[in-house]
Amino acid sequence: MEDRQSFIAEARREQIIKAAIKVLEEIGYVSTSLAKIAKKANISTGLISYHFSGKEDLMNNTLMYLVEQEWRYIHERVELKKTFSEKLTAFIEASLAYQVTNRSNNIALIEIVFIARTPEHIPYYLLDDEEEDMKNNLLIDILRKGQEANEFSDFNLQAVSTIIQGAISESMLTFQNKVSIEDYNEELVKSILKLVK
Repeated sequence: MEDRQSFIAEARREQIIKAAIKVLEEIGYVSTSLAKIAKKANISTGLISYHFSGKEDLMNNTLMYLVEQEWRYIHERVELKKTFSEKLTAFIEASLAYQVTNRSNNIALIEIVFIARTPEHIPYYLLDDEEEDMKNNLLIDILRKGQEANEFSDFNLQAVSTIIQGAISESMLTFQNKVSIEDYNEELVKSILKLVK
């Protein structure tokens, strides 16, 4: 019985988080309120307050959910590959594919990271983010093990990881019909493999 209740509570929390993502995409962080999220989820504001202590708690949980969804999507595809070049290619391709297929999630993530503030009024993007490190750690692990296996050359892991992540993030902001995702993906993979070999 307790398992069923915790399952129902978890499903309700996810329903609220998904409604929050839609509201963030539609009207942005500043205009988002618990009342607007409740309306989107077709529930009462009181029900949100039962599961989350307020807007900040809901946004923190939404951020964790978004980061975890992206990490899981990328990680599952990387794990299927054998060589480190294949894993690196899968990381890049999955990261780009996730951005294209989960536009709402990306917008919500950007809204929270760049506009939300902690109780001390510190922007989220200035904080050390352990969740964001999950993706970075996965990439650095691929690069390091590729070096150890002599599949990749010697280079600064953090610098190359930053270059890769930057190129992936930038793609979301600059496509706007200038280049297809397929062309960008192909050129990025080619360039990065040349860089690490």
